[in-house]
Amino acid sequence: MARLTSLEICSGAGGQALGLERAGFDPVMLIDNDPDACETIRRNRPHWDVRCLDLLDFVGSDHERVLDVDLLAGGTPRLAYSVAGKRRKPEHERRDELRAAVWLATEVRPRAIMLENVPALVKEARFAETRGFVEQELENSGYELAWRILDAQDFGVPQRREHGVIVAMRPEDMIRFEWPEATGTAATVGEVLWESMASRGWRGAKDWRDMANEVAPTIVGGSKKRGGADLGPSRTKSIWARLGVNGGSLSNEVPGPDFVLDPGDIKEGLPRLTVEQVAVLQAFPHDWYFAGGKTSRYRQVGQAMPPPLAAALGRQIVRAMTH
Repeated sequence: MARLTSLEICSGAGGQALGLERAGFDPVMLIDNDPDACETIRRNRPHWDVRCLDLLDFVGSDHERVLDVDLLAGGTPRLAYSVAGKRRKPEHERRDELRAAVWLATEVRPRAIMLENVPALVKEARFAETRGFVEQELENSGYELAWRILDAQDFGVPQRREHGVIVAMRPEDMIRFEWPEATGTAATVGEVLWESMASRGWRGAKDWRDMANEVAPTIVGGSKKRGGADLGPSRTKSIWARLGVNGGSLSNEVPGPDFVLDPGDIKEGLPRLTVEQVAVLQAFPHDWYFAGGKTSRYRQVGQAMPPPLAAALGRQIVRAMTH
């Protein structure tokens, strides 16, 4: 089967693009405004055309190769539609990459559109106006669309992570589109990370594996509006502590042979995760390189769409367009 083309916006570290590549899409261009994220993709896929620029400054008609691609895909910044976003500026004063993405889609005219954001965008009444805007703009351009909340753990990602997803296509394709079905139970934190925890000779790694016997909570803390690299707010950190992880910060390396596991001491008795381990919980390949310092690398990981979820969606889009 011939491979299809895509335009990737707000591409970040490339999690969604990697999943779509597995599904049969080759990007003609990827756009992101973060230099470290752009370097991450260039290092992992040197043959991809990565443009480090702001989505709000991108004009599709200036780039003939992106016009009429098979798929326009992207994960627009999530904060504007999250709980934290309620503290942001009024709608008319803030950037809105989701609307920019919709306007770009009406200009580029892809055969299919796939946009990802927080689940609140799909289900909460306070975003009804935004959903109405998306539906009106795309329907006026000849698309039919559907909204769905999908949990990454249903697709083999060892993390409870809900995504709000919009899929839009021409009516003749959309009639054949079906949302992907869950593929099975995800592994626990202990199952996927204990070998890396033991890699420097930590004798308590197997005991820790038995303690970390659930899938991970949602990886948060990826926003540039927050401080350094940590695993999220107090409630999330308490879940991590239950799994035997100190979520207060990230480590540069896994525990050494003399580290003592003490569940009663959440600051000194629990190991911290490395950025590379968090990337495993996002289901990135072990050899996927992340550019930049620790905080930048963690933000790239935290903002990503797990590749298996993107692949599952991409395969259903391919199926709808080619059957």
